[in-house]
Amino acid sequence: MRQKLGYLSAIIALLALSLGTQAADNMRLYGTLVAQPCVIPPGEETVLLDFGTVIDKYLYHYQKTSSKPFKLHLSKCDLTLDKTVQVMFTGVENPALPGLLALDISSQASGIGIGIESENGNPLPLNQLGTHRYPLAAGDNYLRMQAYVQAEPDAITNKTINRGPFSASMTFALTYD
Repeated sequence: MRQKLGYLSAIIALLALSLGTQAADNMRLYGTLVAQPCVIPPGEETVLLDFGTVIDKYLYHYQKTSSKPFKLHLSKCDLTLDKTVQVMFTGVENPALPGLLALDISSQASGIGIGIESENGNPLPLNQLGTHRYPLAAGDNYLRMQAYVQAEPDAITNKTINRGPFSASMTFALTYD
């Protein structure tokens, strides 16, 4: 009986010590759980588009290149949630070409920007929700768009397009309806 009483006393003492060392809440975790009608398949979150070699004389003559197509892949689309999607591209805007993407700071080329347009050639200005609503189908969907390189007006006038490698980065966001 004494041994049981000793164990009971030890347990009560440990509980008393642990109650005295409890700290006040100093961290809060929160978020929002939502249902999205589609998912971007793993490995397809990043889209790489290679313009290849762009000839400066072509830009001086035509101001912009031909458009290169690219697509965003949406899969497992559930039409019970939403039926259309809009795309917004965000990034650093070229100050000489409003609505077009500026080159990354590491680029050797200069005097150009990158434009995005719908498959039909309608501009999709940077940092603005696109006006085009892409209809969704159950399952897989491909949102088709195009990108092009355009020369800055002053670079054309002053013949100051600098040659060299270039890159640019932007993010896309999807808004479902």
